Amino acid sequence: MGTLQPCDISFEFFPPRTDAGRDKLMQVRDRLAGYDPKFFSVTFGAGGSTRNHTYDTVCDMRQSGINTAPHLSCVSSDKGELRELLLRYRELGIDRLVALRGDMPSGTMAAGELRYASELIEFIREETGDHFNLAVAAYPECHPQAASLERDLEFFAAKVRAGADIAITQYFFDADAYFYFVERVQRLGIAVPVIPGIMPITNYTKLARFSETCGASIPRWVSKQLEAYGDDNDSIRAFGEEVVTRLCQRLVEGGVPGLHFYTLNQAEASLNVLNNLSLR
Repeated sequence: MGTLQPCDISFEFFPPRTDAGRDKLMQVRDRLAGYDPKFFSVTFGAGGSTRNHTYDTVCDMRQSGINTAPHLSCVSSDKGELRELLLRYRELGIDRLVALRGDMPSGTMAAGELRYASELIEFIREETGDHFNLAVAAYPECHPQAASLERDLEFFAAKVRAGADIAITQYFFDADAYFYFVERVQRLGIAVPVIPGIMPITNYTKLARFSETCGASIPRWVSKQLEAYGDDNDSIRAFGEEVVTRLCQRLVEGGVPGLHFYTLNQAEASLNVLNNLSLR
């Protein structure tokens, strides 16, 4: 494969819960930092302990010298808690955030004062002005809870108009879904960069479970081949690498502003795809 035009690369991590997981993640961080990514992002969940894990992981990521973007969710958060987090991140030198609604709570957890990502973005802008570069989520195949593509596009437009700077998509395996989404966004006069989210394929069972939850579709020909490999993990990884490499090649050839890899705290699969693309 010939060298493609360069584009920005970013990587996403989740906060480890054990010392062993943290040590492993720091090794992954150092390997991926060699690709000079635009930023690392760190996911965020409801509940105090998870939030503390996010903050600690952000501190660890910044030691690499790479710009780090914490995720911030309004679900199960009140304005006081969010205000405190924004202050802590500013004191840490953070100038980039990923602003999300988050998963709606179940059981005894309250939804929080802010219900939608657009409201969270408005709140961040009111509190901090233009200090943060704000990224929001986009769904080329439609948010799983949206009533229609049109309604989902309206919610996306509201987030951008509230003050978002860029968007990062849910992962997908159909490049046409991405390009069609961007085309429709541009028709609305929305010009923010839309960065495709990339999910390496290393485990079919986990991928199928994730995809069912988040509404990402796996092409039938891909799922059938992965099913045929059964427990042959080497073949699953090799086939998955080929599928994702071809997807990224088409995206980069189509002029995407970047590629955002959902690493699942692993380095190998993302690096293999990037090395295949010769984007260094």
